[in-house]
Amino acid sequence: MFRTLTRRNLRAALLALPVAAGLLGAAAPAQAASAPPAGSLTCQGKGIDSAAKLHHRTETFIKAPLSTVWRLHTDVESWPRWQKPVTSMKRLDPGRLHPGSQFRWTTPAPATPSTPATTLVITSTVHQAKPGQCIRWSGPAIGQGLRIDKGTHVWNFVPVRGGVIVRTEESWTGQQLEADAATAIKYLAPGLDLWLADLKAAAESRPCHH
Repeated sequence: MFRTLTRRNLRAALLALPVAAGLLGAAAPAQAASAPPAGSLTCQGKGIDSAAKLHHRTETFIKAPLSTVWRLHTDVESWPRWQKPVTSMKRLDPGRLHPGSQFRWTTPAPATPSTPATTLVITSTVHQAKPGQCIRWSGPAIGQGLRIDKGTHVWNFVPVRGGVIVRTEESWTGQQLEADAATAIKYLAPGLDLWLADLKAAAESRPCHH
């Protein structure tokens, strides 16, 4: 088992995880609670881990066609081209994302006073997917001395006049993070905001195709 980090070292390590949080939008306040907030996002009836102490929800408006946003988001092999912190990506099965699809990706975590520089390896498994509407996946993020046992991530896409509202919600579980949930939650939220900001920038820079 990984040893528990001190508050100072956990903060330093989590600062290295903007993407493993797995997003800029009108972010709802982060909460550290034993159950998700009312109205939690779902995909085909399934949401984040209801027992997770760490979870956050946020959203943004993207001025681009739904087809462009969905394609960018689900073409996971393209992530390194528009998300700088994603250093590698590998699909573990062919074709469009569907329930059972898996992909493995990496993001660096620099050295802290208690852990060496490492690379987090994240293996995500898709559980639900409804093209153009929602997708849900989960998986661990593992590095030397740093571990998220399970991140569960739900995405909703809502077409509106002039573009798409993208909503996302994620939960983290793991003894190492839960040892200082008040600190960890401060870094889950900005990570989701950064991801949404990158998705927005990438989609809005694409030529429109109708």
